[in-house]
Amino acid sequence: MAKNKFNTSWLHDHINDPYVKLAQKHGYRARAAYKLKEIDEADRLIRAGDVVIDLGATPGSWSQYVRERLKKGAGIDGRIIALDLLPMEPIADVDFFLGDFREDEVLGQLEARLADLVAASPDGRCVDLVLSDMAPNLSGVGLADAARMQHVIELATDFAVRYLKPKGALLVKAFHGSGYSQIVESLKREFTTVAPRKPKASRDRSSETFILARGLKRLVKEVSV
Repeated sequence: MAKNKFNTSWLHDHINDPYVKLAQKHGYRARAAYKLKEIDEADRLIRAGDVVIDLGATPGSWSQYVRERLKKGAGIDGRIIALDLLPMEPIADVDFFLGDFREDEVLGQLEARLADLVAASPDGRCVDLVLSDMAPNLSGVGLADAARMQHVIELATDFAVRYLKPKGALLVKAFHGSGYSQIVESLKREFTTVAPRKPKASRDRSSETFILARGLKRLVKEVSV
């Protein structure tokens, strides 16, 4: 009975959610597009010519929004590479592949897709923005879930540190609670600016937040020598 009541309440809130209605009106696959839109408009993350990596892309609303921002004529000015462990319906100009980012083989596939850009870059840094809406399946066990979330963010961070351009940015999803402060501290070890973002499209009752990291410290040190 309680479970049915909860499901009914969630369905009612979902149907009446203004961002769900906006997503349906503008053709986005999920309301999550407005989370990225709000952050992008405030922080100017996406610019013409950018190379954007979308981790945890399915169902594709973030890639849809990025494509709109990069749109030029019949195509785009830039490049979008997206991946997820769940299938995603194709989006024009988005290079999507299926796989679990936590697996070395999948990471290798992503790096292979960047090979031409890496070869054309003097230092191998060819990515302007790494987006991560990834979240592991949560068990309800606080410490275990925190460790899984931290691991996913660490993988995204390691990738960003290796491929981001000097002025590039990393945006990751996290959850307030156990392990959150450790995630922030780990990002601060790599980036000069680390700040939380809680867009209006992120439901108030959700512990979900986003962390925006910019300015790779290793590059800053290299330039200052």
